[in-house]
Formats: sequence, C-alpha cells, structure tokens
Amino acid sequence: MPDLPALDLPVLDLIALDLIALDRAAVQESLRVLRAARDADWERPSPCADWTLRDLVAHMTAQHHGFAAAARGSGADRTYWIEQDLGSDPFKIYEESVRHVLAAFAEEAEEGVMERGFTLPEIGGTFTGRIAVGFHFLDYVVHSWDVATTIGVDIDLPLPVIEAALEIARRVPKDPERRGPGAAFAPVLPTPEHASPLEEMLALLGRSPDPAIR
Repeated sequence: MPDLPALDLPVLDLIALDLIALDRAAVQESLRVLRAARDADWERPSPCADWTLRDLVAHMTAQHHGFAAAARGSGADRTYWIEQDLGSDPFKIYEESVRHVLAAFAEEAEEGVMERGFTLPEIGGTFTGRIAVGFHFLDYVVHSWDVATTIGVDIDLPLPVIEAALEIARRVPKDPERRGPGAAFAPVLPTPEHASPLEEMLALLGRSPDPAIR
C-alpha cells in the first residue's frame, strides 16, 4: 500500500478549517459515486497506477479502518491497515468502513481528537489529529475523483470543500523521492491554463482528467 507523504501544514492554517465536517463531505461523496458502480466496473483500471477499481476500494476500505483505529488510540496495530478481500459485495464492505471511520471521528471529536496523537504506521510517525484528519480528508477528495473517473460519473463536492483540499494539496511535498511509484501521489503535473480549483488540485497531486496523461 502506498505511503502518504508528510505534509508541511502550519497548524494555524488548519485551525480555521472544520476538518471533521470537510472529511465527512469527502467520504460521503466517495460513497455516493461508488454507488453508481456496476458489476463490470470493479475490474476497470483506475487512475491509480496498476489498480483496478476493486484494488482502489480495498485500499480505501483499509484506510478507513486504520484511521478509525488511530482516532481511538490503536493506530500502531498494523492489523487495522491490512487490505481485505472485498468479496461478492464490495460496495457493502466499503459502506461499512465509511460508517466506521465517520463514527470514530465523530465520537472522538468530543474528547479532543484534534489534539490527540494519531499513530499512522504507513507514514511512520504520530501526528496531531488535526494533521491526520487533514491527510484523510485530502485523500478522499482525490479518491472520490478516482472512483468517479473510473466509472464515468462526475464528483459533486461543494466549492469550499474543493478549495480546502486545494490549500492542503499545495503543501504536499513535491520532492521526487516522495512522488512516483509506491507513493501516494504521482509527480506534479503542469496546471492547465484557467484551471478550476479541482483541476489545480488534481495536477498538484499528479492526476489529470486526460486519460493520455494519467
């Protein structure tokens, strides 16, 4: 499973954001677009190199369980991060993981989750909840687009959600050793002229709406 790069995120930039609400919007959008998947779609190639839609959703499911465990203080246990076989009803398995992570973030928010340490073994460290939820939020804005692109539908996220993700994407390290094969994001692509916030965010994270460039 690819490692997420550490983000250079000043704390003050994130304090102003309601990251729990933003994350919920991104995760629920991933569920909405995935609901449109048909049986034949699960073996389609996704924008993530060498991953079919099934592979991508297995990754997304495992990440939900891992982040939920991290929110509850058990993130160091790597068993929570293991990708599982999605079986004959992958949408149902993913839907269950969505409920799990959203419940974990909501429950722990009452206990100061944003200041608590999240242990994220795939990144190799412990981060404040605010930084960790920022990781998760950005990942699921991008993965909503990945899923939507794979099955040929549009994502429908409010502009403030996209703009918040763009601000975080601008701070993802661009150095080559953190981009490319085995990493969460591909090398930065040129930003199209007159790019929308979504298009700029995708380019910063190595994604392109043009299949010839992916």
